[in-house]
Amino acid sequence: MSDINDVIIIGAGPAGLSSAIYTARARLKTLILEKGVIGGQAILTDRIENYPGFPDGVIPFELVERMKNQAEKFGAEIKIDEAKKIEKRGKHWKIIGYNGEYLAKAIIVATGSYYKKLGISKEEELTGKGISYCATCDGAFYTGKNVIVVGAGNTGITEALFLTKFCKKIYVIEILKKMMAEKILQERALRNEKIKIFLEAELKEIIGKDRVEGAIIRDISTGESFELKVDGIFISIGMIPNTKFVEGLLELDKQRRIKVNTEMKTSQQGIFAAGDVVSLCPNQIATAVGSGVVAALSVEKYLSEEI
Repeated sequence: MSDINDVIIIGAGPAGLSSAIYTARARLKTLILEKGVIGGQAILTDRIENYPGFPDGVIPFELVERMKNQAEKFGAEIKIDEAKKIEKRGKHWKIIGYNGEYLAKAIIVATGSYYKKLGISKEEELTGKGISYCATCDGAFYTGKNVIVVGAGNTGITEALFLTKFCKKIYVIEILKKMMAEKILQERALRNEKIKIFLEAELKEIIGKDRVEGAIIRDISTGESFELKVDGIFISIGMIPNTKFVEGLLELDKQRRIKVNTEMKTSQQGIFAAGDVVSLCPNQIATAVGSGVVAALSVEKYLSEEI
């Protein structure tokens, strides 16, 4: 068992790192636990255009690296481990990880979200063989080829626009009657000759044995189906919050996000949450950062009053 930390932050995405900057600067003993890559989902895009202070955009990795360095500069420690469970230990909290157990007076859960899947035949077996959830990661593999992007929200249209750098043709499949992406993204997509958008359509079947060779698309309004010959399918239909390890401990909403109040307090005293994992935060880096700051300030206040 490690020493008692003032606060443990679970997750090193923008929300977690922003929290750590504030708690460490307040001279609270701060430990960040991250199960994978520093930066979380934020680094899986090529450029961020809507983060305040960067009129020409910013490369996500550079932004996250600055946050990480800033947190460490003030004394925050980062360990690679995944939280499996949180338990009460006297007046403190114990986090059980795969590599150890950790004690804290307060916790900030900032575990973000992961990609939602379609749940159709061949999706799992062809992942990495034509099925992808990240255009930034895999787009270059489809240079000169035709691909499908499933989803016309912010993520899907951003992915489609990015893929125009490499692909010959991008077919966007959206189940709704209209695109849900921001207007500026819609305008860019509609202007781009490489992008063709099918509204009220759904991907019904993936064609291919060892690799993706095409897809069957159903027109919802007519019920008719047609085939698209493609080499890749990028699925961008939303995110699922990483909250399984707190089920039964913290109160969640219908989307399995953690319920918090305006101070980012959860249903358990001493546990706070921030970023994409909470009910009040839209999936934006700016709001994740803001909620992380609020959570950190609430932790500082809680520790000064309760511990």
